[in-house]
Amino acid sequence: MEKTNYQKKLDELLEQVKTSGKKPTLLLHACCAPCSSYVLEYLTKYFHIILFYYNPNISPKQEFEKRTRELQRLVGEMPFEDKPGIIVGEYDQSEFYEIAKGLEDLPEGGERCFRCYRLRLEKTAELAAKLGADYFTTTLSISPYKNAQKLGEIASELSQIYGVDALPADFKKKGGYKRSIELSAQYGLYRQDYCGCVYSKAERDRKKQAQQAADNK
Repeated sequence: MEKTNYQKKLDELLEQVKTSGKKPTLLLHACCAPCSSYVLEYLTKYFHIILFYYNPNISPKQEFEKRTRELQRLVGEMPFEDKPGIIVGEYDQSEFYEIAKGLEDLPEGGERCFRCYRLRLEKTAELAAKLGADYFTTTLSISPYKNAQKLGEIASELSQIYGVDALPADFKKKGGYKRSIELSAQYGLYRQDYCGCVYSKAERDRKKQAQQAADNK
C-alpha cells in the first residue's frame, strides 16, 4: 500500500490558507510540551490554535500533571501574536485501560498504541465538532516512534464521522523533530523518556535493567 505524503498535503493546504487571508481554527491535540513546541511555532502563523491536552494513557497521575504544567508554561513563555488557548481534558485512566484490554503484553508501536491513537484522536474530533473548529490534528506524528500513516488513516476516518476536516500532518518532516529538541533545550522543557502509559514505562525499565546488566559484565 502506497504511503500518503502528509507533509506535501499540508504544504498545499497551508498555501491555500495563506492565499485566503483568513485564519481557520485548529483544535490541536497535544501529547506533551516538547512535541507541541515545534508544531506551535510552525502553525500559529496560519491558524488560530486551541490546544487539547487529553492523555488518559499517562501514568502515574503525577506524570500527567507534570506534563500539563510544562505545556502551560511553554504556551506562557513562547512569543505568539495569536496565543493558543488550552483545554485540559478529563484524566480518567479507565478509558485507556479499557481499550488496552488483552493487549497489555504487546511491544510499543503495535495495536495497543493504534487504539490509544484512536482514543485520543476521537475525543479531539468530537470536541472540534462541538467547538465549531475548522480542523483537528495531533502533535503525535512529530515523534519518530509514532506511526504517522496510521495516525493519518484514523484522523481521516474520524473526519468523516464528526464532520470536521483532519489536518494532514507528519510533523517530523522538515526537521520538525530536531527543531522540537532545540526548542525543548531553549525553554528548559522536561523531556520524558517513555511514551506515557504504564506499559511503555515497564518496557523502558526493562531496557534500562538490561543495559545496566550489560554494563556490569
